[in-house]
Amino acid sequence: MAGTKLVSVGTLKKGNYVVLEGAACIVKDTQVSRPGKHGHAKVRLEAVGIMDGKKRQVVMPGHDNVETPIIEKLSAQVLSVAGKSATVMDMESYETFDMAIPEELEGKIKDGMTVLYWNILGERVMKQIKSD
Repeated sequence: MAGTKLVSVGTLKKGNYVVLEGAACIVKDTQVSRPGKHGHAKVRLEAVGIMDGKKRQVVMPGHDNVETPIIEKLSAQVLSVAGKSATVMDMESYETFDMAIPEELEGKIKDGMTVLYWNILGERVMKQIKSD
């Protein structure tokens, strides 16, 4: 099962993944403020939730550690499509489950296709159609 690992906030760049408020997010912007006479550099992180699309901002000392999600990239076969969700079967564990179809893939998902999905913090998100 995928979990998280700790990394220093100062090493994060745009496009990295981070866990903020218990949600997996992608970093959109980082700004580092210069330290004062006796202070530490502060890092301002701006991130957007992968699952909910919600914007989150946080300011913390540059030497602090923050959790980053360990993302499992897996493939699954589409068994059936019903509206905005699809029933899929994992190609390794043969587990079947329902998954929401993201807006950019709506209308393109068909029965029997193979899709690439991510398992992040116990949640599954469909990412792309895998070409055979």
